[in-house]
Amino acid sequence: MSELEDVLSALETAGDDVALATIVAVRGSTYRREGARLVVPAEGPTVGNISGGCLEGDVADTAREVMASGQPQVRKFDLTADDEAVWGWGLGCNGAIDVLVEPATNARPFVAALRTAARKQRAVALVTVVEGETIGARLIVHPNGKTEGDLGEAARTAGLAALAAGRSRTAVLDDGVHAFVEVLEPPLRLVVCGAGHDAIPLVEFGARLGWQVDVVDDRRAMLKAKRFPQATRLVHSQPGVAADSVSADERTCAVIMSHNFLRDAAYLRSFLGRPIPYLGVLGPSTRLQRLLDTLAGEGVTQAPEDLDHVHGPAGLDVGAEGPEEIAWAIVAEILAVRRKAGAGFLRDRGGPIHSRATVSPLPAPPAMETVG
Repeated sequence: MSELEDVLSALETAGDDVALATIVAVRGSTYRREGARLVVPAEGPTVGNISGGCLEGDVADTAREVMASGQPQVRKFDLTADDEAVWGWGLGCNGAIDVLVEPATNARPFVAALRTAARKQRAVALVTVVEGETIGARLIVHPNGKTEGDLGEAARTAGLAALAAGRSRTAVLDDGVHAFVEVLEPPLRLVVCGAGHDAIPLVEFGARLGWQVDVVDDRRAMLKAKRFPQATRLVHSQPGVAADSVSADERTCAVIMSHNFLRDAAYLRSFLGRPIPYLGVLGPSTRLQRLLDTLAGEGVTQAPEDLDHVHGPAGLDVGAEGPEEIAWAIVAEILAVRRKAGAGFLRDRGGPIHSRATVSPLPAPPAMETVG
């Protein structure tokens, strides 16, 4: 279960004595970025994370004030000052963050709308006022221009601009107040082609990140819920039509790992030419070339530039051994591809670790579906 899924579940199941804290602005280097959330109940443990534990205590104190008053607040934490307050937080970062703390009842009406957006596989923009008399007021903006809430045309325009850019941002509305415009995307779809033993950890790790994970195989006996309890769907399909069976699109990443040459060739034939950003193929590069040569002999050819999204061997070069390590290497490579990251050592990276705007994935619907 992903962190955002934990947060939303906490909001749905908790009573009224709950506050929600959200990072709405970041300047400089910080542990978490915009959109990180923390649910603070009146009693019991918090859910989520906004600073790795350094600021949670101060935010919890503010949350209790908010729960008592019913009025949202924005707390500003400047972590750049060289004074006792900063060292008292135990922080090693050099930045500043703004945290919106509000009664959870302010956010609950939107939880259902966000889950609907996840089910419909479309991004939404969440515009949240972060200053002035209307702190915490929100507007949901859908790609078709429809809105939920009432913040005016400037908020709608800001939401549509963020959706078009695919990036969260801060906007100034007509009345001069600032708003946090957060782009929330539906979960990434991972299609695992082959239900063998080594597919089990890949399905599990993808699901942990909140991805929608489909397992595809033509062997119905392999497609068992007890074998893949965290899969979203178990799809019984012939390899040659697997891409059609899962409706592969630009939000789909696929990994071919049946360990059968002819079966893998059919999977590869099915997914080549589709607009998917990542197609991983298990096995050495020589095996991938043999698969491509086999398809070329059948008249299925691809220009070199059309194979840029094909990764074989699948996974980052971390010296992985065994199914679990290989699964983590593949998951890491998919993250790097989706976020256009270099996937090298952070110590060798110039500039900040994080980009200056983040996009937060919506959690996948938890129910499993068997197709075919």
